[in-house]
Amino acid sequence: MNNLKEAEQAIAGLSPAEKAQLLEQLIRDLQTQPDAFPGIEMTPGVVGGAACIRQTRIAVWMLEEARRVGISDAELLHNYPGLTAQDLANAWNYVRVHQAEIDEQIKLNENDDDESQNA
Repeated sequence: MNNLKEAEQAIAGLSPAEKAQLLEQLIRDLQTQPDAFPGIEMTPGVVGGAACIRQTRIAVWMLEEARRVGISDAELLHNYPGLTAQDLANAWNYVRVHQAEIDEQIKLNENDDDESQNA
């Protein structure tokens, strides 16, 4: 039997509280893995080091901000022809795990916009 099957069987026997605890541990573990989010790169000096879609300057926070104002995945794919559906899936997975980081980047961008309008 492989490891995944053994894990599935073990998880099935856990209580809801134990499953929640396991999920939290898995999220912490994923956050420390540099390759946990394939297709997402963080490069110093590129978009301020923010998480971006692989080999682009398209920041994950920017895609999430667009989604929050109602822009659909189909519209994003149309507006950014180099993006794929898998790129968006990778971005949304990253957002789920790094919600505080993404919220902060969106907030910083909004503050930058406000300051540039007041200048």
